[in-house]
Amino acid sequence: MPTEPRAEGATLSADTRWLTPDEQRAWGTYIRLAKMLMRQLDRDLHPFGLSTNDYEILVELSEAPETRLRMTELADLTAQSRSRLSHQITRMEAKGLVRREGCDGDKRGTFAVITPRGQAIIERVAPSHVDSVRQHFIDQVCPEHLKVLTDAYEPVLNRLRKVRDRD
Repeated sequence: MPTEPRAEGATLSADTRWLTPDEQRAWGTYIRLAKMLMRQLDRDLHPFGLSTNDYEILVELSEAPETRLRMTELADLTAQSRSRLSHQITRMEAKGLVRREGCDGDKRGTFAVITPRGQAIIERVAPSHVDSVRQHFIDQVCPEHLKVLTDAYEPVLNRLRKVRDRD
């Protein structure tokens, strides 16, 4: 049984299902891939003055009806906490990429809206970002394996969405 760091006073449970070597390799590979890929995509967006979070928000807003979304919906779509999204939107407002608008009939609701400047930037950056995604991910995996990855990850993503929705 591998020894794992644990908090003061924590005990190991006999019921713990430790990862097998193959499971540990798969998990570690996924974690390293996800972190390294996001860092590379961030580096590729940096010359445009955007982060991957900025880019994702601009994409969601540019594709939304009336180019706006309720902040709660945008947080869910981008897998961010409402608090973190609020801070992100504040930074993006300072760059003139988005603005907030109140929701008619709902004084507590707020929309995030892409600005014309934000729309122009996403249109300019999108081709470069797609090239980066292709270069560092899509073109490194054969089409059959892409389908396998999608089929494998969708149930995990769906379960995490359900767990999040219960919180």
